[in-house]
Amino acid sequence: MVNSLSDPYVKAFRWATDRLPEKGPGILAYVSNSSYISQLAGDGMRKHLARDFDAIYVLDLGGNVRRNPKLSGTTHNVFGIQVGVAIGFFVRRNRAGASPSAPEVYYARTGEDWRRDEKYRFLETKIDVGGVEWKRVEPDTKHTWLTDGLREDFDSLVPLVVPAGAGRTGGIFALASNGLKSQRDAIAWNFNQDGLIAGIKRFCTDYSMTQAMREASPDPFDPGSIASATWLKWSDTLRAHLDRKTKIAFDEARVRPGVYRPFVDQFVYVAPLVVDRPGHAAACFPKHSRWPAIVVSDKGARSAFSVLAVAGVPELHLCASTDGHQYFPAADPTTGVGDDNITDWSLGEFRRHYADDTITKWNIFHYVYALLHHPDYRTRYEANLRRELPRIPFAPDFHGFARAGERLMTLHVDYEKQAEFPLRRIEAPGEKLNLRVEKMKLTRDRSGIVYNDFLTLAGIPPEALEYRLGNRSALEWIIDQYQVSTDKRSGITNDPNRLDDEEAIVRLIGQVTQVSVETVKIVKSLPPLDGAATS
Repeated sequence: MVNSLSDPYVKAFRWATDRLPEKGPGILAYVSNSSYISQLAGDGMRKHLARDFDAIYVLDLGGNVRRNPKLSGTTHNVFGIQVGVAIGFFVRRNRAGASPSAPEVYYARTGEDWRRDEKYRFLETKIDVGGVEWKRVEPDTKHTWLTDGLREDFDSLVPLVVPAGAGRTGGIFALASNGLKSQRDAIAWNFNQDGLIAGIKRFCTDYSMTQAMREASPDPFDPGSIASATWLKWSDTLRAHLDRKTKIAFDEARVRPGVYRPFVDQFVYVAPLVVDRPGHAAACFPKHSRWPAIVVSDKGARSAFSVLAVAGVPELHLCASTDGHQYFPAADPTTGVGDDNITDWSLGEFRRHYADDTITKWNIFHYVYALLHHPDYRTRYEANLRRELPRIPFAPDFHGFARAGERLMTLHVDYEKQAEFPLRRIEAPGEKLNLRVEKMKLTRDRSGIVYNDFLTLAGIPPEALEYRLGNRSALEWIIDQYQVSTDKRSGITNDPNRLDDEEAIVRLIGQVTQVSVETVKIVKSLPPLDGAATS
């Protein structure tokens, strides 16, 4: 969030505001990126705009291609760019003191589907501020200007994680963590454990060599300029380690099972230097345990809200390459106890609400997982879930949700143990038997997968593609990720094919198809949310 506020447009706002007369009058007129109007990262900026001005007029010209997949190319943008555009007028009147905390905020927008020429004609017709039909908006306590779709009752639901500084009270989970952010996925992740280890050892050798050369050199130099070390991908964090003379050594105990994308298990090396932000991954996912964690879309996600249970270290962008994710482990990383990250406070709250002392922490864990899949929950709180982490209501049928959540979790965590959906194998005449994958694709009618030139897997039921995580179905994630790729910088090849099990990927497709069908069936049969209570 902080990085997004380093935008030069934001800095220009501050620069111009500081040059207005402190006690007015003055007007700042600005054509800029429109992200400050509604995005989560702009909350603080809107807070300060409210302090600095008495009246704010914002004309939103839309055209944000990145956030609206229905817009193609840049034909809907007045400047022909990818991000949205807005015209803002920020008014400071004659005043003796500071601006009131709640200024007059007026908002107007052009049609989302308007093309560039339509927007030009609109601006030519309106001419000035007086020609626009403005809507007065009332910012909420979080400095949100556009509150359409936000549900006020969301704040009264039980937080998914304990608020900072509250000990172990006030939330369901004591600890949450961001997914693992390596900044060098080609080195830190690999389908093949031996391939991963070879890349890590090379990383350690080249980093140590660069460190030795730097310490021996009387003059400062750019480590990335060394030919043999340029493949390391020097991030700010890695450079800081070099400046602090941090040593590195390969440690096989740092190799962990990981989940790179939905149902795409790889090996990952969880250690500082190699990984920019290892977080709590090593503690939350011990090498020889399979305690599950619930992964959800982080605040400010662009893609549809997603949730997935995993039993390996999740990558930051697990369900969408443009969005971060947070995970909520069942186990407390400090104790290693399987359900101890679910707080005693939440156990007491659930038992009190349902008047049922048989409820366990595992019941709560599974209840949460099922509830986050509920279509009504996602629809009702869609706008809130784009701005905040989930909060949990008390649904009428607690045990119905808990049972469904346990079935969903078993499907998703142990997907490779599930039965295969009976797909038809269509072999191309005249082609040699070959079960090696290079790059798969869906058939035109989306009822099959072209596995390679030799094999097509047909008979995918429509329900299988209904199970979506982010903007892709589970099967489309398999198709996207299970391909041979070679990183241009490092030359490292990541190959999902297994020499010891040529049927592995074919079997995986059948299993994920079955998991998808079963997931859709369970989600559609979840108990109703009608009558759900707040905390």
